Amino acid sequence: MRSLFPLYSSSSLFSNFSSSPYNSFISSLPLLFSSSHFSPFLSMAPAFEQVPVPQEGETGTETATPHNTNTGNNGGNDGQVGYKSRVTVVGSGNWGSVAAKLIASNTLKLNSFHDEVRMWVFEETLLSGEKLTDVINRTNENVKYLPGIKLGKNVIADPDIHNAVKDANMLVFVIPHQFMDGICKSLIDKVRGDAEAISLIKGMEVKMEGPCMISTLISEQLGINCSVLMGANIANEIAVEKFSEATVGYRDNREIAEQWVQLFSTPYFMVTPVQDVEGVELCGTLKNVVALAAGFVDGLDMGNNTKGVSTAREVYEVLSHRGWLELFPLFATVHEICIGRLPPSAIVEYSEKKPRLSLLEDSTRCH
Repeated sequence: MRSLFPLYSSSSLFSNFSSSPYNSFISSLPLLFSSSHFSPFLSMAPAFEQVPVPQEGETGTETATPHNTNTGNNGGNDGQVGYKSRVTVVGSGNWGSVAAKLIASNTLKLNSFHDEVRMWVFEETLLSGEKLTDVINRTNENVKYLPGIKLGKNVIADPDIHNAVKDANMLVFVIPHQFMDGICKSLIDKVRGDAEAISLIKGMEVKMEGPCMISTLISEQLGINCSVLMGANIANEIAVEKFSEATVGYRDNREIAEQWVQLFSTPYFMVTPVQDVEGVELCGTLKNVVALAAGFVDGLDMGNNTKGVSTAREVYEVLSHRGWLELFPLFATVHEICIGRLPPSAIVEYSEKKPRLSLLEDSTRCH
């Protein structure tokens, strides 16, 4: 059986660092090494996909009904018997289409979700003269950004962003980060007040006052809670159902995190929840920089010495000394592969051995 390693522990390896949210990524460094090989092409969002901000009048704004009452993020109808959540994917590029495929396969199986998955598509006219949304809805395939992959008949492409989000209480954001500020502004007072969001977007807004994570941008502008999903994966490989993994970073509500895990998890895409939004999001973002550096080193044929092999041993020794090897099986396995004790295939092999609760409890006191 193959499964993922836990990519992260809420315990901190390094007790001398600040507890600021932007330093919390130190304790989630395993996410940076969550792939068995590094590549400069690991980013899951298409770098050059154009997604202009929808303009007033182009998206049915005049008839859209504001749904954001700002009465609380976890209220709404969640407690009603028979209530079914509605999911909308905001974005339809390469990774957005794959996300819709994953979610659509699960909403058909889960009684707590409506079958239909809305996917907002920035409308384009194809060379054939047809509208992209019409082709997606007719063929069940995003012929421009994910050709050859069926999304699921319950995926409905919608060119009207306000119509796509108005009834959804679970919003999945997956568009290039440079467009997020404008998208969020266009959605103010257009989403439900009880909606939950999740960001699959790598990157951050850099402002004069400092960096702003995309999850923070969504939360502040739309007034809703936002989790994140990050992993060192390639969208096209997930689309063809190659083994992949990811981490859901959530803030407070474990139940919401489990809902996201249910929506994304498949036998080939393994998802683990972690109570740390900034740590998971920063690692997901900074992983791309590490991947580029490793790719440059490989391209220059500079050998493994220039990459963090000795560091794997040093981290292993720290974990071993503190009795934390079970908490960080990925770190332990990377070192054992480096020294030849395990084959490279061990990076994706499942271990039935789980961390003891006492270890987890002890580690949380070591800050």
